[in-house]
Amino acid sequence: MISFTTEQLKQLLGHFSEQKILVIGDLMLDHYLWGDISRISPEAPVPVVDIESEEYKLGGAANVCYNVATLGATVIPIGVIGNDENGERLSEIFRESRMATEGLFIDSSRPTTIKSRVIARGQHMIRTDRETRSPLDESLNSQIIRFVSSHLNDIDGIIFEDYNKGLLSRHLIQTLIGLAKEHHIPVSVDPKFENFFDYEHVSLFKPNRKETMDRLGLVQMDGDALEKAGQKLMDRLHCDALLITLGDKGMALFEQGTPLVTIPTQAVKVHDVSGAGDTVIATMAVCLAAGANYKEAATIANQAAGIVCGQVGIVPIDKDELLKTLLRRFNS
Repeated sequence: MISFTTEQLKQLLGHFSEQKILVIGDLMLDHYLWGDISRISPEAPVPVVDIESEEYKLGGAANVCYNVATLGATVIPIGVIGNDENGERLSEIFRESRMATEGLFIDSSRPTTIKSRVIARGQHMIRTDRETRSPLDESLNSQIIRFVSSHLNDIDGIIFEDYNKGLLSRHLIQTLIGLAKEHHIPVSVDPKFENFFDYEHVSLFKPNRKETMDRLGLVQMDGDALEKAGQKLMDRLHCDALLITLGDKGMALFEQGTPLVTIPTQAVKVHDVSGAGDTVIATMAVCLAAGANYKEAATIANQAAGIVCGQVGIVPIDKDELLKTLLRRFNS
């Protein structure tokens, strides 16, 4: 069981502002349409939603960037947007949030990924996606590699946030991991299905339960099966640490040469689990860059996930709120 003193927590979180984290991944725009239902369409047996308001938020890798920023660290976002209104809207949200936009590369051949959700009477009615999942052009890959290379001397960590939207290819992944290793920069990965086994020799690999089961072909993953699955992934990926998030069962942390550590979910009232994985990978990466070990980072990330799950909608973690929660948790 990990414990912290007040001084340890204040010192560790105080170092967050000194860290610079590069986040590369699939940037998305989350679009919410809020309304009410008053009738059924005469054209088809479906409800008609009268839209009353709408809002745009950062999604996917963009939300991970936002979490890094709200933890107090400096973030360097890298991703691709379209030459369209939604791309400009996403860039503007970055600027309003005081995040850099130099690493947002425009690809006129693809739209900015946007996920629109229609919500009426508290119910999520439908989601529509506008995106292209085809691989990036080689020239864009080269531009991204050059951009990353230009920042390697002044960053403290790298996060890969993979949603299988075409940005992260095997070549790009392995090239950037190789560059990071040459510069002794810790790499944290939040994977998806297609590139799952391409992230070899990283510092931290963070899949969720479903992703792990799908890629290993498992029908259940509890008890001994969890430990065997984790060891199998560790052996295959040669990563320093593996963190499998287990939903309401908490997290399972594997490190080379040490026993499995399970971290139970904190007793909070869960309102919305959306974005919790983004909070976990961002908090882990910032903690590791600030000098925490894997067990300490996972314990803090677990608390951060509990905070955001206790709020409605996708919200980033706030450093001050995290510190208050940690102080209550470990010094009560």
